[in-house]
Amino acid sequence: MPKLKKPSIMGKYYPTSQELDAAFWCIKNNIHISPLKKNYKDQLWYIDIIINGKSSKSPETFGPSIIWQKLYEYTSYYYNKYKNENNI
Repeated sequence: MPKLKKPSIMGKYYPTSQELDAAFWCIKNNIHISPLKKNYKDQLWYIDIIINGKSSKSPETFGPSIIWQKLYEYTSYYYNKYKNENNI
């Protein structure tokens, strides 16, 4: 019998092609945006953003599924903000 896959504690989210393009652009341009677990007990995450070695995190936390929507909102924001600039 095949092993059943555990459901993700972070929920599911299917990004649009524009959101994926923004995420890939951010990675190529050294903008790293990722979920950061608040603590091991809660199912809450911050958004961690690292640009040119400077780290910051979102002021609020997000629950399952919402974390992915917010992550892609941040990637889209930075993509739109910096896509026409040569230096970040």
